[in-house]
Amino acid sequence: MMNIRWITAALGVLVLAAVCVALGRWQLHRLDERKARNEVTRSNLAAQPAPLDQIVGPQGVVGDQHAWRTAIVTGRYDASKQIVLKYRNVQDKPGFEIVTPLMLPDGKAVLVDRGFIARQSSELMPLHVPAVPSGEVTVTGRLQRSERGGSTTGGTPDNGTARLINGPDFAKVLGLNLYDGYVQITKQDPANDPAFGGFPGPEIDDGPHFFYALQWFFFALLAIGGLVYFTKTGGRSDKSESSDSDAVEQPAAHAGAAD
Repeated sequence: MMNIRWITAALGVLVLAAVCVALGRWQLHRLDERKARNEVTRSNLAAQPAPLDQIVGPQGVVGDQHAWRTAIVTGRYDASKQIVLKYRNVQDKPGFEIVTPLMLPDGKAVLVDRGFIARQSSELMPLHVPAVPSGEVTVTGRLQRSERGGSTTGGTPDNGTARLINGPDFAKVLGLNLYDGYVQITKQDPANDPAFGGFPGPEIDDGPHFFYALQWFFFALLAIGGLVYFTKTGGRSDKSESSDSDAVEQPAAHAGAAD
């Protein structure tokens, strides 16, 4: 008959298996989300360039449905409100990104990520930031939603620097009517400074979620398999131990009778 310790252990194994199954299903759910996001990205990459206001509408919010869509904006840069993005990495290279508000004819503004500057050594700020063109410019670039860092304040500019690009947070500090989101530059007229490095395109793949799900399901099977095995062998082990005990006690009984 199973004792309390064995029942408790068995319940613990069943709970562990259930948790593993739940984690596996969660990974499959993330896989479905990633596939849906990939479809949106492919569609946006294939779409024809269009004016920014026509893409995002009057709300001025770049959402997940707009990510990587190519937008065209024309205006004038405001270099006095330029922000240096620190601790950025592009293709495993550390460096900086330079974000400058582009003032639009309707009075609104949009943040333009003008490009990447690789860090040369251990400098905390770029050694040289290319100047913005004077006069009107036309920027073609891919839309990105505002970056968010959870409870961190990396999206709020401080002394001309920030760690994230966040339209609403920038608007509070810069005093501008900014779009919620930004444009990652791909082309500019007049041409962008060659000192800037470009940005890679999006990663369109299924990621590791399917294999993570298989691992969690495998762990669940291991847990159940172990429980079944020890359930079958536990009784025999107890019986064997009982028999060994009797075998040890028996000679002592015979010895007493002989006396």
